Amino acid sequence: MSSEENIKWINEQFKDTNELTMKTLEDDDKKAELFYIKPLINVELLQQIIIKPYFEMQSETKFIRYLKALPQFQDSKSQEQLKTEVLNGNVVLFIQNKFYLLDLKFSFNDQTNAASVETTIHGSQLALSDNIATNINIIRSDYHQPTLYVEYATIGQVNNHKMAIIYDKEKVNKNALKLITEKLQQVDKQVITSTVQLSNYINNKKLSLFPQLIMTERPDRIVYNLAGGKVIILVDGNPQALIAPVYFFDFMTSMEDNYHSFYISFFLKFLRYTGLFISLLLPGLYIGITSFAPEVFRTELALTIAGSRIGVPFSSFVEVLFMLFFMEMLLEASIRLPKSISATATTVGGLILGTAVTEASLASDIMVIIVSAVAISTFVIPINEMAFSIRVIRFIFILAATLLGLAGLTLALYAMIMYLVSIDSFGE
Repeated sequence: MSSEENIKWINEQFKDTNELTMKTLEDDDKKAELFYIKPLINVELLQQIIIKPYFEMQSETKFIRYLKALPQFQDSKSQEQLKTEVLNGNVVLFIQNKFYLLDLKFSFNDQTNAASVETTIHGSQLALSDNIATNINIIRSDYHQPTLYVEYATIGQVNNHKMAIIYDKEKVNKNALKLITEKLQQVDKQVITSTVQLSNYINNKKLSLFPQLIMTERPDRIVYNLAGGKVIILVDGNPQALIAPVYFFDFMTSMEDNYHSFYISFFLKFLRYTGLFISLLLPGLYIGITSFAPEVFRTELALTIAGSRIGVPFSSFVEVLFMLFFMEMLLEASIRLPKSISATATTVGGLILGTAVTEASLASDIMVIIVSAVAISTFVIPINEMAFSIRVIRFIFILAATLLGLAGLTLALYAMIMYLVSIDSFGE
């Protein structure tokens, strides 16, 4: 193939990405073409071992001999391999109607964080970094498709913060992409510095109780969703990415589900959904049954619960509200305290509070068990945004059970399901 045909072929292969860089090296009677994907390669190394020597050497023959002697030189036998190697961080050099490959990949793995929010036992422990170029390098290193497209933009009228929209041009949900782009263009805030801020501004409903985007720190979750046709939003200076559109079930899925067998994954999902219903319904059930319908329990259990509440001067509603309020305070304290003392302080605080409250007859022993079960159940929800929503909605369920008993709790559950059905995430 001629030089023009080679250039046309490689441009055709990478027509769906905007990050393929082409440079022409021309000096007197020498001419060469360079092709590479900029976020994947070491630019300094490119300058030192290719561009500078090319202009220093007198002939192309000497330069080709020099290239073949380099440890980064790779032999390629087919055009299909050439395409794969470019996506892996190689530089393609066309000289004298032949192509040469050099491995100049730049890995940013040593500049990334360890996963601290979405932790897993199995699989990668790699998280995103605070630098947007590093994050794009990580994503491209894991998603080797020429259809991966990166759009850059700025947000915030004062600080002009850099942002990237990433998607697979062939697989992306085009309707969702259009809606996301329109939403981003409508954001007119003066200063935006974080993905959480941006998420709040582009949510379909400002007063929505449920999140409509997933915020993640895991590159493997990003790659998995890119392959599913979703859109990724990165903001410079933030180690989290936004994923849209999303479904309710996405919030209950951990990346570890992909690493286990079907039966183990099914069991873990069952635990999560059980925990979801326990954290939502258990406090309301306690109020509804103890205050309105004690006959629901067997006689022995009803008497046990009634006995544990002897001496408690409050109604079940005040008792539940009191304990849940202090549980939320402990959770907030564990986040705000320095890591070196947060675990100890909250554990000791919880133990002392639980013991003191029961001994002072401000709450029953059963109530301490219920609050502990609710706290544990909340922690099994993999995505924090959904866990926060459940913690707020739980108080609505408690209020419904206080006013109307078990009937109110049932109505609140139906209302929540109807509300979930009515909202959408960028058209989905």
